[in-house]
Amino acid sequence: MAAAPAYDLVANLGDVVGYGASPNEVIDRSRELGKIFVRGNHDKAATGLLALEDFNPLAAASAVWTREQLSAEHHQWLHDLPHGPVGLDGVPQAQLVHGSPADEDVYVVSIGDALVPLLAVSTPLTFFGHTHLQGGFFANGSSADGFRPEYRTVGQAESVSLQLKPNTRYMINPGSVGQPRDGDWRAAFALFDTDAQVVHFHRAPYNLKSAQDRILSANLPSRLATRLAAGR
Repeated sequence: MAAAPAYDLVANLGDVVGYGASPNEVIDRSRELGKIFVRGNHDKAATGLLALEDFNPLAAASAVWTREQLSAEHHQWLHDLPHGPVGLDGVPQAQLVHGSPADEDVYVVSIGDALVPLLAVSTPLTFFGHTHLQGGFFANGSSADGFRPEYRTVGQAESVSLQLKPNTRYMINPGSVGQPRDGDWRAAFALFDTDAQVVHFHRAPYNLKSAQDRILSANLPSRLATRLAAGR
């Protein structure tokens, strides 16, 4: 949070819990930051709303462990998180989802995945999560493509800006604070400047070893700790 610029509100795009060793603490911190949430598949799995058959063994083991650790209050709060899309008061051009506007559990990882929702949804700007990949997709009358922020370092706090263009639809993923999958270990998030119509992508280093040590101390699969260093 120290790396974040000034902001007016915080939105969480789901998977509040899922792989880390501090689910109750993360829920408390997330609730302190803001009240705008959409549920993720790991939130559903941890509260019994989603079966684990389609999860890989690491994710399934983490979901079961998380379910056992959650306080009754936190379990109920996760269980009651809203299904996306969720709107933003005062920002009618934007909506929040976990997977895609049509299906909260769909992975949007390529322009092929994004093209249908980009063309089918009237809302010009969709913020989504689920893939843990910072970046996004756009479509206008003449072209459609994907984009990823390009950073200069691998260990410092940095930001990359994207100016939104008129008559263009976007699906934008701010990335994952706790479990990036794009090869960059730093925490990822984004800030949307609604006045300037600019999305600022951010990466911030954090105490990686502390997070790894907590995972190992909890007797969670060691791969959940080691993968943090690779951002995979």
